[in-house]
Amino acid sequence: MDAEAIAALFTRNDGSYLFARWGRPIVPVVFGVEDATLMVVKGAIEAVVMLAGHRMAETDPELGANLMVFFLRDWAELLVVPGLDHLVPELTPLCARLQARAANQYRLFRFEAGGEIKAAFVFLRMDAALAAVPAEDLALAQAVQVIVLWSDRAFVGGSPLVRVRGHAVLRPEIAAVIRAGYDRVMPAVAGDVTHAMRLAARVSRDGLAG
Repeated sequence: MDAEAIAALFTRNDGSYLFARWGRPIVPVVFGVEDATLMVVKGAIEAVVMLAGHRMAETDPELGANLMVFFLRDWAELLVVPGLDHLVPELTPLCARLQARAANQYRLFRFEAGGEIKAAFVFLRMDAALAAVPAEDLALAQAVQVIVLWSDRAFVGGSPLVRVRGHAVLRPEIAAVIRAGYDRVMPAVAGDVTHAMRLAARVSRDGLAG
């Protein structure tokens, strides 16, 4: 991917550029699924974290868990989750907006003082469309979308996944951007489009090395 294509992945609707990655080890917890699906979701998260060269941990000293994934049938279910209203600002009006839009997924991030990702919340309302997606595909797509702060329109035109021999895998160019974003010499937070040029240089370098 060239710098222009990479910049589009982190450019928001108002034209601003913003990249952020996790600043602390990721500690996932999954609600609303059976044990088999739980292992699939956690396995997908671990695979993407390893791809990025980041870290996972058993517990977050401040939050306990910092990546929370909720599977539900109706947005109103979130209103009865103990303590969630303290973690998610304005939970009641948020649920009302999601219900009105008939949304089936929503992601929310919290940030460190320096702008790095501190926590992420993934909400999946399992309507007919999401229920038709294989658990492995759904888990991998969500893991990819929380490993960095993508633009809200980054994957509107297409999934970050591609099917290979019947299995969903991460698109190589997206994998390369994630690895470049977690390069130790790259900033954890960037608000200037020149950052995309630096990412493109690393993606190109890695491609040549491969």
